[in-house]
Amino acid sequence: MLWHHIELLRPLNLLTSALAMVVCASIMDGLHETKILLVTIFVVVCYNAAANAYNDVMDYKTDVVNRPRRPLVTGQVKIKMARAIAILLFVIGSVLTLELSKSAQFIAIGLALPTMIIYSKFLKGTPLIGNAVVAIILGLAFIFSGAAFGQIETMIIPSCLAFGLTFLREFVKDMADIEGDSKAGLNTFPAKFGLEKSAKFAIVSALIIGAGALFPYLNGYYDIPYLVVLFLGVEIPLLMIVFSFLKSPEIDQAKRFSEVLKFSTIAGLMAFFVDNYVR
Repeated sequence: MLWHHIELLRPLNLLTSALAMVVCASIMDGLHETKILLVTIFVVVCYNAAANAYNDVMDYKTDVVNRPRRPLVTGQVKIKMARAIAILLFVIGSVLTLELSKSAQFIAIGLALPTMIIYSKFLKGTPLIGNAVVAIILGLAFIFSGAAFGQIETMIIPSCLAFGLTFLREFVKDMADIEGDSKAGLNTFPAKFGLEKSAKFAIVSALIIGAGALFPYLNGYYDIPYLVVLFLGVEIPLLMIVFSFLKSPEIDQAKRFSEVLKFSTIAGLMAFFVDNYVR
């Protein structure tokens, strides 16, 4: 029974977000600032877990089709309990944020928290806007880390890359969920325009993001280590999406690539880490 409640929070995603905060701290040479590091980790994990639980509450109808094994759909976790867990974790994360700088508090409580709630409640099925809002939320996590360590400027480029990759991943996820979203009446781009037009949009987006990710290297912000990790972890997966969708866009392909893009977001962060470490 306890495991199903933990599953609701998506522990692998939480582990990834915790690791991301550690890597961010490393990029800013802040690993020795233990208190700030631990607080940023717990805030991001609490907010992430709360958003996952709340999102499952709001997505119950579509998950019956798209993700029938989710704890709420199987009845292993009650909706009221999931909502209570989300509220509790949002509160804990917000209280912990008070230990950080005023700018970090504003980013977390003033920007990220309301954006996560508004997204799940009102913007989930909005074509492209919903995808962009999720990407903004993830990008804010990097800016939040930068604010906590007093180095927002350092995290702007990583935040932009995370935004682009997350936007594309959320769009591809909508392609994978087209059947359930259509039945639930969600007005996502793929549900409204179909797989063919969605694939074309995904291809253009992948090309723009891939080109944009190269600019920091071309402009001298980062060196060869960044380029090597970026090429292996980001550029190649993006090219895979382009060529696969050019051939024949399918729901199964979209499901696979949504997972690949999750890895690419981590790989993009590691590109900054490796470049900083080698220097």
